[in-house]
Amino acid sequence: MSRIAIGTFAGLPLTPAIATEQFVFVTGQVGSRPDGTYPDDIAEQTRVTLDKMAALLDAAGGSMGDVVKTTVFITDLANFPAMNAVYTTYFPHEPPARSTIGCKLVDADALVEIEAIAIRRS
Repeated sequence: MSRIAIGTFAGLPLTPAIATEQFVFVTGQVGSRPDGTYPDDIAEQTRVTLDKMAALLDAAGGSMGDVVKTTVFITDLANFPAMNAVYTTYFPHEPPARSTIGCKLVDADALVEIEAIAIRRS
């Protein structure tokens, strides 16, 4: 089975996404901006996170519509409704299977991290 690395990540031993013949596996994305800062609220962090995911899927020849499974890691379950309101706009039809886990994230400024598995169309 061949693998294609999508994107680069300096400083950590990981690849943002890996495409195989059948799937694209997207590493957990967080809501940091290109300058490394984070928005203060969960809604905007979720938007930034999912925009990063969409860009990785696009680079692999896919889209958010190809996502079949996500895992959402959230630091405060009280923020779930705000995160979910944004998440829903990225998956308006036939949303993927999803697990949501309340946890502490490695970066203290991150409020949400989302990883995904998508079907590879090309």
